[in-house]
Amino acid sequence: MGPAMPGASAEVEVPASPGGGAGGPEPEEPAQAGSPVLVRDLLLQLQDLQAERSEAFGLLDQGHQAYLRSGPHYDFPRYRQLVHEVTEAFASISREVLAIQERLRDTHRRPDLAQHLARLQDQEQQRLELTVALQLARQKAQEEPGAAAPREEVQELRQRIIKTMEVISEIVQDLKYDSEEAE
Repeated sequence: MGPAMPGASAEVEVPASPGGGAGGPEPEEPAQAGSPVLVRDLLLQLQDLQAERSEAFGLLDQGHQAYLRSGPHYDFPRYRQLVHEVTEAFASISREVLAIQERLRDTHRRPDLAQHLARLQDQEQQRLELTVALQLARQKAQEEPGAAAPREEVQELRQRIIKTMEVISEIVQDLKYDSEEAE
């Protein structure tokens, strides 16, 4: 994909699967040829997708840090390319999660588990929005080093992201508990 961000510690790449997904088997594929996809298999795919989403957030953070280090004459073209690539990865992951959600609800008759995935998607969207706001606040704080308001906003946004991530962890735990309860 694109070149590494200046100053980034590693090549900034967003993994993609051959089918256009974010990696791993597509939710429509059975775990083994000729066998039905079990709820457990779908949840393992979800776990892999969440790991990929976490990696994409890490790449976005690394890229933004490199972008800030390129100031005051920011290297916006590279950062824009990274944002484009990460956005594509997030969209692909979301499509795959929605496909799993649909299968849990329609094929496996597990609306309770599907509802957890809907809540998970909402919280991940919130996390992404907060991350973007945090990046803007960090840049403002860097450009106005003597101003207290941008630094306070950075701290507030960090706390909100932490709380959102705690909610995401709770949803994943609820999903695990509810899926084990039915087995």
